[in-house]
Amino acid sequence: CVVIANEQTSGKGRMGRSFYSPPGSGVYISLLLRPKLSAADSLLITTAAAVAVSRAIEDITGRKTAIKWVNDIYCGGKKVCGILTEASVDFESGTLSYAVLGIGINIADPDGGFPKELEHIATSIYAGEPYSSEIRSKLSASVLDNFLEIYIQLHTKSFMNEYRKRSFVIGKEIYIISPNAREEALVLGIDDDARLIVKTSDGEIKTLSSGEISIREKKA
Repeated sequence: CVVIANEQTSGKGRMGRSFYSPPGSGVYISLLLRPKLSAADSLLITTAAAVAVSRAIEDITGRKTAIKWVNDIYCGGKKVCGILTEASVDFESGTLSYAVLGIGINIADPDGGFPKELEHIATSIYAGEPYSSEIRSKLSASVLDNFLEIYIQLHTKSFMNEYRKRSFVIGKEIYIISPNAREEALVLGIDDDARLIVKTSDGEIKTLSSGEISIREKKA
């Protein structure tokens, strides 16, 4: 089941945040899925969607994209798309009962611009530029085509090579952000389970399957 909207009144983001979804500026897609996956493998849905959205944006608009682990798509150094997967787990089997995949893509700048708390990190595909009225439909169709192509072969994890190539965090110094602290680390890579492999400042190697990161800015 797929639901596509031009506006969300209560859009949800990660870490309990809201997702800014004003009318007329983006496209918001929700898919109800019933994957045969373990709870541990649910991260593959989000990463598959990231590859699908990146392909779609490039194919339909010609804009170059990059992926920030785990769920953000960037154009021109700023975020144009957020992805959120929520799931229900069958605790007896340890598998997913269902998952809802949400994809929000900023096509144009909203009237009045982005809120101040977002303007330094968010942008749109056609920031201040004209675009065809057909873009929403074409982009939605391409996202779904690409996602379903990957989804039917999700268990092979073959798309992860493309995910890694599109990632801009590998080799970067980052902060691992938690509710009470942030930890410095170096990103070593991303494994086939979509987990981020990092080396912390004290030399410990960790794999992260969830959480939030930010790129550490180099000091002049």
